[in-house]
Amino acid sequence: MAGEVTVAELAYYPIKGCAGVSVTTAELMPAGLAHDRSFMVTGADGVFRSQRRDPLLAVIRPEITQDGSRMTLRAPGVEAMVLDVDGSSAPRDVEMFKTPYRGIDQGDTVAGWLTEVLGVPSRLVRVPEDHGRVTDGLTPGTSGYADSCALHVVSRSSLELLHARLAEQGAAALPMDRFRPNVVVDGWDEPHTEDRVRRVRLGSAELGYAKLAVRCAVTTIEQSSGARTGPEPLRTLAGYRRAAGGGVVFGAKFAVLRPGKLSVGDEVAVSAWGESER
Repeated sequence: MAGEVTVAELAYYPIKGCAGVSVTTAELMPAGLAHDRSFMVTGADGVFRSQRRDPLLAVIRPEITQDGSRMTLRAPGVEAMVLDVDGSSAPRDVEMFKTPYRGIDQGDTVAGWLTEVLGVPSRLVRVPEDHGRVTDGLTPGTSGYADSCALHVVSRSSLELLHARLAEQGAAALPMDRFRPNVVVDGWDEPHTEDRVRRVRLGSAELGYAKLAVRCAVTTIEQSSGARTGPEPLRTLAGYRRAAGGGVVFGAKFAVLRPGKLSVGDEVAVSAWGESER
């Protein structure tokens, strides 16, 4: 691992399952990068929508103001939707992975827009201030509507190894956005070094390792079009990244130990290491 190890890319995802926003600088809050997964699309029944069943979520491109008061939604073939964010109305019941949560409904206008784009009745909810979610893993923490932990970290060397394995199978390389990371690290020569990090500083923030990232069918969806593309990368990952507890893993999830500011180019300084849980 000789040489400088740095933050190469940063991205947050204002709406769970929708397109990400790439940035050069971001504030890291206790629940993750500012505005990350602070909104969620649900059905009329309050159950969350995911690219697993609704891959067209990927083509919805949200932009949110720095103070979180206004959001613009764009998608192919429809006019942009500008939303004044409601952060104070009474929350309603929502559900994610069969776990109950609460969400502030953002109204009928944006619900109609989402329904048109996705082709199924949909609504948009925002995380309430008293969300109070506790995430699991080696280091507990909190997050908004992320699948689990506050921050998802992947190294470029891990993707490079996957590309080599895909090439052996005659398959094409895949972009990093298939894995929807928050932080991409460059400079670790050994693939999957992120598996062994236990405590790390990035910029003025500090993270604690929570668990490996178990991958699902979202990785098989082309993020620019929402098209399902077949078995890769899961088929190839299954050949060398099966986890002891089941599933295939790629990248690692982290909890926020100390909030702060992150920027592309920041040093990634590991202060504690462990053995991979795989």
